Amino acid sequence: MVEEQLKPKAVIVIFGATGDLAKRKLYPSLYRMFRSGKIEDFAVIGAARRPWTNESYRENVEQSVKNIDMRDKDLQAFSSRFFYQPVDVTNSASYQDLNSLIQELEEDFHTEGNRVFYLAMAPEFFGIIAKNLKLHGLKDSAGWKRLVIEKPFGHDLPSAKQLNEEIRSAFDEDQIYRIDHYLGKEMVQNIEVIRFANGLFEHLWNNRFISNIQITSSESLGVEERARYYDHSGATRDMAQNHMMQMVALLAMEPPINLTTEEVRSEKIKVLRAMRSVNPEDVDAYFVRGQYGPGQIAGSEVTGYREETEELQDSDTETYVAGKIMIDNYRWAGVPFYIRTGKRLAVKSTKIVVEFQNIPMNLYYENKDDQHPNLLVINIQPEEGVTLYLNAKKDKVGHAEPIKLSYRNNLTDHGINTPEAYEKLLYDCLLGDATNFTHWDEVALSWSFIDSILAGWRMKRPAFPNYASGTMGPDAANKLLSKNGHHWWPVEE
Repeated sequence: MVEEQLKPKAVIVIFGATGDLAKRKLYPSLYRMFRSGKIEDFAVIGAARRPWTNESYRENVEQSVKNIDMRDKDLQAFSSRFFYQPVDVTNSASYQDLNSLIQELEEDFHTEGNRVFYLAMAPEFFGIIAKNLKLHGLKDSAGWKRLVIEKPFGHDLPSAKQLNEEIRSAFDEDQIYRIDHYLGKEMVQNIEVIRFANGLFEHLWNNRFISNIQITSSESLGVEERARYYDHSGATRDMAQNHMMQMVALLAMEPPINLTTEEVRSEKIKVLRAMRSVNPEDVDAYFVRGQYGPGQIAGSEVTGYREETEELQDSDTETYVAGKIMIDNYRWAGVPFYIRTGKRLAVKSTKIVVEFQNIPMNLYYENKDDQHPNLLVINIQPEEGVTLYLNAKKDKVGHAEPIKLSYRNNLTDHGINTPEAYEKLLYDCLLGDATNFTHWDEVALSWSFIDSILAGWRMKRPAFPNYASGTMGPDAANKLLSKNGHHWWPVEE
């Protein structure tokens, strides 16, 4: 239930305050919220191992928001609300000192005992921190308490269950906010509006009128400085288990009876339950994996994954995954949901393509093979918007050609001020709106589906690398669709 509080009050404790996530995402998001007046009575405590002072911490915070249009007065007023507390998350004394500082700031900033604990750290510390927060009384305040957790949430279903049990021993499920930053993106949130506010689409949103749905999230960058993390994760754990599964759920869910957190989550969970599980022996019929080799990006030569660092030279970690997901329910029986995501692909793009069934006999195309189906394209990044492809008269003879009707969200006055994903999610958390955060049931069902795929791949060693950098992935991904008479739609206009 969303609290009736447009300007929430809270002390926000960021564990991992000196890390990259805090600097790149959290501090700029908080600054934009402060500048726009969404938050007024708040303080931030940065908790980490480095021996920083309040002054050095504030300098780092100011540096992290320097690219945002700012005024010195605003910046000083903002950074003055930041305080640093050296913390060893395994040391009891650290939590006692932290609690004393929180209580002091609650009086100074009138935050009414509301506390947010943001764990921007490695997942192995999540359980330790959660238990110590409860053990040392940091949850014992008059206001609400919320725990925000970054991905990855586990490495597989058993590890996710263990982590969840550790966290749930200290926090209730409704106090836990598992961030999936894709759910904060403007056009991902627009999926529901496009569907449920337009009869033009929702009446056709089923297996009678839709041929297939494609979800692409491609990156032109390699693993860069994330090599150590990525080699233990791979594209499937890093992207498919969370971001891609969430978009499938939003596209396939039934209309909720209302827009409360509970009802929206309930419909998403039903989709995840209806996904056809893939037997490990049959994985090649449904999923394709790949790893990039040398190639060209934007005219420059780049190395393959195994040449990125010495520790990757014999790696079998996949940097690409494509799959066919079948949803066995009344609405979607027989309609494939195709997903693909990977590194070092031709372009950076996140896009959804809904391909509608072709009409049986199109009189306006000379050849059947030339027919163009109607497409609804939802552009998530780098551009935001919606494109609808229709067929219209081409020449005097009466032949048809595809035309497009486009709306670009980030080219409008409204789009300029579109909240960045973390800003939206942080504000939702402060308001107590968990709709765009992931429930444990969603995490568990996603891992259960993905674990079978990973188990199938463990049965034999892949022939990597199998796609060149600068392409759109291995040829096997194209064959995966051609078996059903489909093909990948380009991610560029």
